[in-house]
Amino acid sequence: MTAGSVWAPSAGSLSLRLGDGSDLAMLPEPEGWYRPERALLPGERYGFIVDGDGPFPDPRSLSLPDGVHGLSRVVDPAIFGRATNWPGRQVLGGVLYEMHVGTFTAEGTLDAAVARLDDLVALGVDAVELLPLAAFAGERGWGYDGVAPWSVHEGYGGQEALVRFVDAAHARGLGVILDVVHNHLGPEGAYVSRFGRYFSPRHQTPWGDGINLDDDGSAQVRDYLIGSARHFLVDVGVDGLRLDAVHALADDSPTHFLAELSLRKAEWEAETGRAMTLIAESDLNRPSMVMPVGTEPEARGMDAQWADDVHHALHAFFGREQSGYYVDFGDAHALAKALTRVFIHDGGFSRFRGQDWGAPVDPDSPYYDGHSFVVFLQDHDQVGNRAVGDRFAQHAGADDQAAAAALYLLSAFTPMLFMGEEWAASAPFPFFSHLGPDLGPLVTAGRAREFAAMGWDAATPDPQAGATFDSAKLDWAERADPGHARMLAWYQKLIGLRRDHEDLRDPRLGAVRVDVIDPNTLAMRRGDFLVVATRSTSTVQIDERDEVVATWSEVARPTATELILSSPGATILRRS
Repeated sequence: MTAGSVWAPSAGSLSLRLGDGSDLAMLPEPEGWYRPERALLPGERYGFIVDGDGPFPDPRSLSLPDGVHGLSRVVDPAIFGRATNWPGRQVLGGVLYEMHVGTFTAEGTLDAAVARLDDLVALGVDAVELLPLAAFAGERGWGYDGVAPWSVHEGYGGQEALVRFVDAAHARGLGVILDVVHNHLGPEGAYVSRFGRYFSPRHQTPWGDGINLDDDGSAQVRDYLIGSARHFLVDVGVDGLRLDAVHALADDSPTHFLAELSLRKAEWEAETGRAMTLIAESDLNRPSMVMPVGTEPEARGMDAQWADDVHHALHAFFGREQSGYYVDFGDAHALAKALTRVFIHDGGFSRFRGQDWGAPVDPDSPYYDGHSFVVFLQDHDQVGNRAVGDRFAQHAGADDQAAAAALYLLSAFTPMLFMGEEWAASAPFPFFSHLGPDLGPLVTAGRAREFAAMGWDAATPDPQAGATFDSAKLDWAERADPGHARMLAWYQKLIGLRRDHEDLRDPRLGAVRVDVIDPNTLAMRRGDFLVVATRSTSTVQIDERDEVVATWSEVARPTATELILSSPGATILRRS
């Protein structure tokens, strides 16, 4: 795509405004496209005058150095053509690590994050998953209110820094997954409607009119989003995309947007010779999300999907919260089902939703397996959508975190850590943003209403305050403190066991057995390994002669066939 070319079928008049104030004429092309009368040069700033208003930034801008209301910048395409020996890697089944660039380090940039990649390698991480990078209003935010899907937030270092980060990760054997938002654009700075029909009232979403995927002009809008996916997967070279809230992609086309993206991704894999992975965040609880296109009418062709029910089961059992969407979770049998069949809501009644929900997972499916489901104890939503952004150990305790970690890190799924989880970081991760004076107060009030509905009475940090953002920055030095160091060593041990033993990487759901020992204790069998996890503060005794290879709990073996756990936590045993 030539820099400065734009799809603008809604424009009555159109010209291009350069950074020096001069204008270039736009020449019409077929299907509502226009191109500038001369080629734009790397580094030039530009915007569009549409029907006498503007200048507005390019919807396909790669760089917005002055923010979402400013001019676009032409990025030198040479940065994407660098030579690389990276062969690609399959990230599913490995250990993922979710990172928010702005709070991962004190500096909050991609270049600063590079300096911490060796720590992730030492931990045993296989791929880093970056929260959305697309340009958003203000200086700080989670990234889910981006308005320019092809861009990288300048505060993080822009496109050039992302290329450096990807290359640095690959040099260490780490894959890179990028979280992208195709279901909406942010409420401030989204000027695309001045150019064409990017939204349609045909479908309503939590953000208003839906992205136009199946109405007049939708072919160009679909190409806009699919083109942004190609940019990051092919040009930048990331290894996968995590697709935000795909259940909000309303599309009645013969080929659903996700299915089309899946088919195009296969073409890009053939073009580059690299594996690429599409991971969906879906609230639908339907295995058809991870079935190849064409295997059934609803098959979407995603390589994996987040499994929130596994999180909810872990959180409600070990964290002992059962309000709001945790209402159907909390007992040991629900957790056992989640660890073996993924979805608790698999066609039965959901009390939180007030209706039947989901469909069952086939443990012997030829189309997907345990690695097709990404599971976690903490993520940006499940920490940040709490009233004060408190992490799991802060409200449940380190023992319960250690127990839950053993179950999900040694499960048949693809496990994902949230940054800092590995040492039970003390920094919270509250919601923060930096919208203008009209929208900012509305966000603050809305978050308070959400927390009241969950029964959380704690004072809510103001999302717009700089101090709220600053509080979320990780303190890497605290890893040396005894309590944090113990948790870090535990995570390293668990991840090392998974890496070193095929039984603990086995994706076959049908091979997993979970027994409920008592209302507070479960035992998960993974080949030669047994993971015993308990929240009990009383003594737990089981008949087991296997060798203890790792333990967080205090354990004793009075006889060869008895094992006694006398504190909450987990113990991993192996047949000798």
